[in-house]
Amino acid sequence: MRSRFKVGLGGAIAAVLVGCSTPISLEAADSLAVAGLDAPFATLPNEPVSVTVTTAPSLSEAGLWERLQQPETAAYVVLVRHAIAPGTGDPASFWVADCSTQRNLSAEGRSQAQQIGQAFRDRGVSVRRVASSQWCRWLDTARLMALGSVEPLPVLNSFFRDRSTAEAQTTELKALLAAEARTPGVLVMVTHQVNITALTDTALTDIVPRSGEAVVLAIEPDQLTLLGRLTPR
Repeated sequence: MRSRFKVGLGGAIAAVLVGCSTPISLEAADSLAVAGLDAPFATLPNEPVSVTVTTAPSLSEAGLWERLQQPETAAYVVLVRHAIAPGTGDPASFWVADCSTQRNLSAEGRSQAQQIGQAFRDRGVSVRRVASSQWCRWLDTARLMALGSVEPLPVLNSFFRDRSTAEAQTTELKALLAAEARTPGVLVMVTHQVNITALTDTALTDIVPRSGEAVVLAIEPDQLTLLGRLTPR
């Protein structure tokens, strides 16, 4: 099951980045996925958008879940790192369209991804949109979470090998999120450690999430506010 993920207008939104790890077929995961919501994403503005990232007093995990359980009051993004995939980096033969050339989720990682999705369902958190990096272990994590139709989004792809694109890509992601500020709800994005670290970089933080860990931010038109970190389970 696939749906198109386009950039859209919003209110306060939360994005979750998550990692995963449980044995289940992707076909089964797709059958569990919630149908994508029908409000399309809008295109990004032509003019540059200035979006700052600030840090609020860090909430406990219970406090973060409470925020996400009230999606009608604000917009949140949950940035999730992929679930457990043993090793580091990818082979020299890496090709984004061929999973056999990439590091992939282990059985433990597939189980972890399912557990992440179950943590959202157990707490009654409704997810408005799910997006993912185009790389296989991120797409598998997002699909195994079974929180909704998953849209591959190039802006969530890694710039680990080519840091020259980091600033432009992070700026584009900030603008995409800010455009969602008028649509309350929870947005989940499964992305790379370097992307999450770059997006949340402030003078007060240096976030390097573990596999399956999530970072929660509140979204406003000109500001993203870091609220804390989650280990969904």
